[in-house]
Amino acid sequence: MATERSFPDSFIDEDPQKALQALNEALQGDSENAEWFCQRAYAHTLLKNYSCAVDDAKKAQQLQPSLPLAFMRTGIAEYHLHRYESAHAAFTQGHQLDVSDKSFEIWIQRCAEVMGKQTQIVDDNKQTATVPQVKHDWYQTESQVIVTVMAKNVPKDGVCANFMDKELSATIQLVSGENHSLHLHLMHPIVPQQSNFKILSTKVEFKMKKTDAIRWEKLEGEGQESNIKHFDPNQYPSSSLHTCKWDKVVEDLTEEEKDEKLEGDAALNKLFQQIYCDGSDEVKRAMNKSFMESGGTVLSTNWKDVGKRKVEMNPPEDVEFKKY
Repeated sequence: MATERSFPDSFIDEDPQKALQALNEALQGDSENAEWFCQRAYAHTLLKNYSCAVDDAKKAQQLQPSLPLAFMRTGIAEYHLHRYESAHAAFTQGHQLDVSDKSFEIWIQRCAEVMGKQTQIVDDNKQTATVPQVKHDWYQTESQVIVTVMAKNVPKDGVCANFMDKELSATIQLVSGENHSLHLHLMHPIVPQQSNFKILSTKVEFKMKKTDAIRWEKLEGEGQESNIKHFDPNQYPSSSLHTCKWDKVVEDLTEEEKDEKLEGDAALNKLFQQIYCDGSDEVKRAMNKSFMESGGTVLSTNWKDVGKRKVEMNPPEDVEFKKY
């Protein structure tokens, strides 16, 4: 039956043009399927057909007004058309339908920043508190770009991040109770599915997988004034106007990280990092290849095995991949 067909994000990501053709055929047989209109809007967005994406997403809203994804698709397409007020309205409606989806909050804040309507709530009976300065740095390896935010004691659930093709948006809850916003228009594209962040006691690290193994001359794209300075891991220049003894800072941070008592996934990640650092070149190649090809679901140290085949995605049975 036509209603049993499925068009997951992964299918559309693989070949948006092919997915668009399949969705066109499906909607000819069932023009009342709101989810299919949402997915066709997603395909149009990937192909940069933003006006078509808006039309499909709004059709999905009409068919199923309680579907949050329809408003997400509408907002993203409107945003790319620079219709920020319409995008803000769509994201706000979608957030009301699904308050648990933090992606709506990031998009709402981004629209507010672009429109210049972001406001700060201040107690009229108190003097406005000075927002603490948060330092940033970035560096790169052959395969990754790493942005470091020097914020201590960030709660485990105090970071909300959204990785896109050439953008990073994040909100970090500081120990003072203030929220620090980070919004970067990246110089080159990244792989969002293989990008992540890590919260340590002294900092938050955003690791973004490069689409191409090239050296970035700067972090942000043309026309973007970045206040995040690049540093060589061996030199550590300061982003402050004052001189800083970076060797001492790095030594203190390293010791503090060593003293951290990690649990769960954090402890497992640290173990994998140690295996990688101590491993041979073949072990490192095997870990890199298996991790990238499987979308982060497989990590192998056996180069003889993974070196002669493509490593397929193998998520845990209780995990469902979901993309926006």
